[in-house]
Amino acid sequence: MKELHVIIRDLREDLDIKQKTVAEYLGVSQQTYSNYENGRRDIPLWAVLKLSEYFKVSTDYLLGADSGYLGSPNLNRKYLGDVTMHDVLFRIQKLDAGKRRELLRFIRFLGEEE
Repeated sequence: MKELHVIIRDLREDLDIKQKTVAEYLGVSQQTYSNYENGRRDIPLWAVLKLSEYFKVSTDYLLGADSGYLGSPNLNRKYLGDVTMHDVLFRIQKLDAGKRRELLRFIRFLGEEE
């Protein structure tokens, strides 16, 4: 299980955000935030709460109790080849309800094969 300091570093790097930006959001120095990410300083509870809001993940995810976050929430990032997650969701939303149900059944089927 990943530790909190590794999770926040990975999230920040996934989004290509600088430590200074997150530190400013938290109201701490860049050095303090760097110490959080490097595991040299404990991350206070208030900061965990703010980080969950900032990265749009649950506190459970940050604390390792939930593995629901599967990657960057940036929908415009390349997902597969030149296709973004935004492209995928846009195409899904254009389908009628019956085809969306079929797609979900197919996705579940593919997941069962693993």
